[in-house]
Amino acid sequence: MKTDVVIVGAGPAGIFTAIEMIRKGTKKKIVIVEKGAPIEKRRCPKKETQRCVDCKPYCHITTGFSGAGAFSDGKLSLSTEVGGDLPNLIGEELAQELINYTDKIYLEFGADTKIEGISDPEAVKEIRKRAIQAGLKLVDCPIRHLGTEKAQEIYYKLEQYLLENGVDIIFGCECNTLNIKDGKCYGVSVTEKNGTYDIEAETTIVATGRRGAEWLEHLCSEHGVEHQPGTVDIGVRVEVRNEVMEKVNEVLYESKLIGWPKPFKNKVRTFCQNPGGFVAQENYDNGLAVVNGHSYKEIKSQNTNLAILVSHNFREPFDQPIEYARKVGELTNMLGTGHILVQRYGDILDGKRTWQKELNFSNLKPTIPDAVAGDITAAMPYRAMMNIINFIQAVDHVVPGFASEETLLYSPELKFYSNRVKTDEDLNTSVDGLHCLGDSSGWTRGLMMASAMGVLMGRKLMEKENA
Repeated sequence: MKTDVVIVGAGPAGIFTAIEMIRKGTKKKIVIVEKGAPIEKRRCPKKETQRCVDCKPYCHITTGFSGAGAFSDGKLSLSTEVGGDLPNLIGEELAQELINYTDKIYLEFGADTKIEGISDPEAVKEIRKRAIQAGLKLVDCPIRHLGTEKAQEIYYKLEQYLLENGVDIIFGCECNTLNIKDGKCYGVSVTEKNGTYDIEAETTIVATGRRGAEWLEHLCSEHGVEHQPGTVDIGVRVEVRNEVMEKVNEVLYESKLIGWPKPFKNKVRTFCQNPGGFVAQENYDNGLAVVNGHSYKEIKSQNTNLAILVSHNFREPFDQPIEYARKVGELTNMLGTGHILVQRYGDILDGKRTWQKELNFSNLKPTIPDAVAGDITAAMPYRAMMNIINFIQAVDHVVPGFASEETLLYSPELKFYSNRVKTDEDLNTSVDGLHCLGDSSGWTRGLMMASAMGVLMGRKLMEKENA
């Protein structure tokens, strides 16, 4: 097969690259290859089974059109302070302009017009004061909440828009490798039901999301694409009753708190807060089960969940941060026999495991039905665990009751975007004709920033086309 542009991965970065090219009047032929299914065929059977059945050949929550982000909580962060390091690459002003522009596209396709977190400045000031007293930084980022189910409707419209405008999307198609020779990329090798073949292209874009970060890291090493180890996040997902988070949920919707707790002073942050949400399991390649959170527009639980992530920045000689995080996850999975592990905060402080009967008697009921009660400290590295415990105690000053004995911690929560592909401000890599976008590139973390990076890529390609 021959094409002008081949995009590997139908997540936000790849989608918005194609959309921007279409909106700018491209005459180039665009092909998107996606190992998962169309969004209308993505189905997680856990609603019926009440337990993860480890779908093969891939998990429908993490793979398919729109990627993993749209099937988690569907939040668009509207500030350059949230979502990764793209502003450091292209500048704050351009990054914010891209966010504003991309946000308008989401609105065109049906996103909720309401923006969370801007309605009560005085209440925000009070929350910030309490954060400062606890040694934390509050990032009050405006949020447009799509909702897990509404995000799927929006991305279905985007999928149909691409198809109607001549973009070929090949589903069930897995990219095997990049075809690179003498410092230039000539396309990709893929496998689908009809066999293995090459797709020749003058421009190759890899946008495989967090799920594809490790795969891309291996390809970079194999083909000499310049890259470096970045940050890897290891942590837990915390769940509390809505009553505990009521004020913060009402004022901010998502409280992004950052701290550097003693004694290690690593960066620790909250991420992906889901008021009235549900804790969920996601399965990655090789059977790795990780925890995430969902938040629906219409369906609400009695709980709020959020991630607490500890940033790990490794130095020479170690250069396998993704593999390190994977090993932590595998050890936790071993303790949970392939399921997510859950433990009460009070039991961690008491140095004991949690038993299922103790969860049954608690005010706080887990929203993930097949989580296994146990001891996450038996698998979590000491440094990360101490950072998490001390950070929770600091957050308790901002949100009284957060450090309750009944507060639930789920593990493992891992973010695989530590591989950082070296890229210039025009999004060129060290290999001619190859561009790496979104979370797998290490430059973004989340729906909006990945989408905005795709818009920028589309503009750069159109500048080249019109030159």
